[in-house]
Formats: sequence, C-alpha cells, structure tokens
Amino acid sequence: MARGFESKDVEYQQAEAERGRAGGRALSAAERDDAARRRSIELALARSRGDLANAASPAHRRMLEQAIAELERQLSVHA
Repeated sequence: MARGFESKDVEYQQAEAERGRAGGRALSAAERDDAARRRSIELALARSRGDLANAASPAHRRMLEQAIAELERQLSVHA
C-alpha cells in the first residue's frame, strides 16, 4: 500500500528532529529535569497571562497577578 504525503512528511520531520538532537552534547539527567521544569513554568506563565487578559473579577485578576509574579520569580531562579 502506498504511503500518503502526510506520513512521509511526518517521517521527514522526525528524522530532522533526531538529526538536530544528535548534533549537540547529551544532557545529564539533572539538565533534562531543569529544562523540563523551566518549560513547565513557561507554559504555566503563558496560560496565566492569557487568563489574566480574560479575567473580569478584581479578586481573580489579583490572584492571577500574584501567580504571574511567582512564576516569573521561579523563572529567574532557573535561568
């Protein structure tokens, strides 16, 4: 059975990603954990900022502003 264009494209993207990873040095377990933690904080920060843009209640806005400040503090520690 012939493979479709999409599956070939996905295969190409995966090969490119693997090649990109092979070019650098391997990360230690601690470095991988730090990178994952940082990415998690960045995602939470992005979501909180989006929620803040849509928040109507002053109390909810204050809570989100405090959460954003804490997430930004955590990012500065993990920089």
